Amino acid sequence: MINVAIFGFGVVGSGTAEVLTQNAKLISERVGDDINIKYILDLRDFPDSPFKDKIVHDVDVILNDPEVSICAELMGGSHPAFEFSSAAMKAGKSVVTSNKEVVANFGPELLKIASENNVRYLFEASVGGGIPVIHPIGNCLTANDITEVNGILNGTTNYILTQMINENKDFGTALAEAQEKGYAERDPSADVDGIDTCRKISILSAMAFGKLVPPDKVQTEGIRNVTLRDVANAAKFGASIKLIGKAVRVGDKISACVSPTLVRHSNPLSGIGDVYNGVLVNGNAIGDVMFYGRGAGKLPTASAVVSDIIEIATFLTHPTHNVPVWERLSDDEILPADKLKSRWYLRFDKKPNHCLCMLDAEVIEDSEDCYAVVTGEVSLLEIGVTLSEKFTAMRVL
Repeated sequence: MINVAIFGFGVVGSGTAEVLTQNAKLISERVGDDINIKYILDLRDFPDSPFKDKIVHDVDVILNDPEVSICAELMGGSHPAFEFSSAAMKAGKSVVTSNKEVVANFGPELLKIASENNVRYLFEASVGGGIPVIHPIGNCLTANDITEVNGILNGTTNYILTQMINENKDFGTALAEAQEKGYAERDPSADVDGIDTCRKISILSAMAFGKLVPPDKVQTEGIRNVTLRDVANAAKFGASIKLIGKAVRVGDKISACVSPTLVRHSNPLSGIGDVYNGVLVNGNAIGDVMFYGRGAGKLPTASAVVSDIIEIATFLTHPTHNVPVWERLSDDEILPADKLKSRWYLRFDKKPNHCLCMLDAEVIEDSEDCYAVVTGEVSLLEIGVTLSEKFTAMRVL
């Protein structure tokens, strides 16, 4: 029997316990052994839960129990998740997590601790919820030189933008509806300001390129300033506006950014609506590969957590395995996002006084209160140097 401990009994933690219990027979057949939930760590008691007898309040109970082989850290936040995960691995226990914040902030350190202690640190559920994307990039696409990753990585913002595109609702109305339906938190900042997507593209950059772009080095812009006029102009151009997390290698540098982007209808990310996520990976041998599905939710995320548990449990008797190790990119290895060349959608409140021909611009709208263009390949820094007027800018994908 393989004993598991769950850190945190919130939405994902309770979902993980549910999946492990409901699918116990199937999981046992695939692993070749039974998986038993021995402990659930939480500050609260759950007197009405079928798992109430497994609740403990002291992490040392788990750390000092040699019978526990795997810990599922499902607490959220950086602390004490980092400390608990580190201590568990130093005690010889493998760790799986859905916690994107701790992976984005401390992935290099946690993977090093795993390697030094001959255990595993897996985090499939940290990006894309139940969508398999971490494992395929790290294993199935290893024959490829990955050059670029683009992703719709936040279901809340994608729902809001879908409502703006399909139902002509402004940002405020669409956000209020998302909150009413439970898709957005009362404080939606992590979603609508791009913070959640920033953490996820940081993790994906590490999986694709072997080095992590720290979240504070990822240029990040959310969707608060997207207007219905931008939505209409995107449609004229044959595109949809999406919040895109982007990581790309340019020469010997890596750039990562998060921003509203005009995604042309020829791009498969353009048609992804509602709360769904999509990740588009480009490899030099396979070309474009897309991963698509629900990016959040209790059971979809729990399924990814349990898949990591199953992977570790299956190979517990086979200690030789490939343990990924990341380094953190130094500043001189990062290409600032404002130097990354792209086509850009630019919107002005009025027609600028100077010529845009140097930007190879295509006019999308020319009216009394709006002048919108799509440029040729140019960096945001070059645009800023060229233009003096205030303008709205979005990448074109």
